[in-house]
Amino acid sequence: MPARAFIVHAHFYQPPREDPLTGVIPKEIGAAPFNNWNERIHAECYRPNAELRNFERISFNVGPTLFRWMEGYDRVTYERIIAQDQANVKRHGVGNAIAQGYNHTILPLASLRDKITQVAWGIADFKHRFGRSPQGMWLPETAVDSETLQVMADQGIEFTILAPWQAQGEVDVTEPYLVPLPDGRHMTVFFYQRDLSTRVSFDPEATINADNFARYLLLPYFQHEKEKSGEPQVITIASDGELYGHHQYLRDRFLARFVDGATSDLGIVPVYPALWLKNYPARRTVNIQENTSWSCHHGVSRWMGNCACTPGSGAWKAQMCYAMERLAGELDRIYLDTLRPYIDDPWELRNRYIEVILGQRTAGSLIQEMAGRALDSETTSRIHLLLEAQRERQRMFTSCGFYFEDFDRIEPRNNVAYAAQAVLYVQQATGISLKEQVSADLAAVVSERSGVRADEVFERHLERAEDHRGLIKNQAVPGESAGTA
Repeated sequence: MPARAFIVHAHFYQPPREDPLTGVIPKEIGAAPFNNWNERIHAECYRPNAELRNFERISFNVGPTLFRWMEGYDRVTYERIIAQDQANVKRHGVGNAIAQGYNHTILPLASLRDKITQVAWGIADFKHRFGRSPQGMWLPETAVDSETLQVMADQGIEFTILAPWQAQGEVDVTEPYLVPLPDGRHMTVFFYQRDLSTRVSFDPEATINADNFARYLLLPYFQHEKEKSGEPQVITIASDGELYGHHQYLRDRFLARFVDGATSDLGIVPVYPALWLKNYPARRTVNIQENTSWSCHHGVSRWMGNCACTPGSGAWKAQMCYAMERLAGELDRIYLDTLRPYIDDPWELRNRYIEVILGQRTAGSLIQEMAGRALDSETTSRIHLLLEAQRERQRMFTSCGFYFEDFDRIEPRNNVAYAAQAVLYVQQATGISLKEQVSADLAAVVSERSGVRADEVFERHLERAEDHRGLIKNQAVPGESAGTA
């Protein structure tokens, strides 16, 4: 392999848009002529990039919830993306796709148990789709702390990608680093090149011509001294995948040329992290800056409350975090209290519930396996409902719901609806009502723009669910009876 190479990593992800009650994406007027933004972005980005075989020549991750939608909407594109990773596995022995934390949760803000579940679900989803174990994992918003890296290493993840300011001190971004873990092991980290990643992401003038970008922007960042000594160098460019054709028109074509021809006469080749590490393992060590991310220069404050990254007051985020955390605590308490007589390790059961979410097995068979004995249908149904409540509990921390400046958007409203669904499942399973507590906590979450309150969104979802009560009662999981064995 030539000693000079570059990586383009594209993070493909969209916030979940499905109505939490029906599982159907409502019609979104702004996405016209398409029914919704998923369909429009797919037509402008995912499908053309797959047709151009760009997924074969870059490093990439696809958010599990997005990939689940794509599988049902456009099976051809879905299979093309997977096949392009498999082509690299066949050619080089290692693939170029990497996994992602399942629900796009800001993992430094999550409990240890939730970190374990998010990583486990992300890995399981990747295995289910790509037919192999992932070597790397994209951290949502590249938000990181040492505990998260430890959890990833415990589950077999070897590397991730971070921003250079997430390292303690200066790093040489032309090579990967080993980050020490609490147990004495290391996680390999590729720190992306800040200026090039910024130009690709936010300067459309810079990406008009791929050949010029390669010669006049990429080439100068390789170090002359390393070149003279023959030391290997790799420069990583990281960006949201949606900019290639959706956020920036025709940049899918820019990407195609950039990774397939633009650097051929410069002695630079496109690679991906797993392939680079196969030939050039990391040799230097650095510590990370705890609780940092790529999209908030204040650490992870953007998803907690007031932050200069977003205009206006972030007080609603702090109150919503409080409400969600308090609800999560109650959900966990009820879950443990109910399952302890039947299941030795309720958290392992939750981690393995991804098998049911992916349709690999029924809830009944998983519950009875974990119980080690046959349970009656009523008990199995109650446990299944509480597992669904735990699934909604994971969804209500989706980062998109805390990212933007105002509450009155589909993303935070959906997070509140996920919370309402969890409350519904708990009441159906145990008769315990958490409605008053949650509604009172959410009353302080108010949109500055429209005055909409989160408790109103919460209660409206409960009212809608009452209208669909027959459906919910008979169908704890869409397409599967709660007591199925």
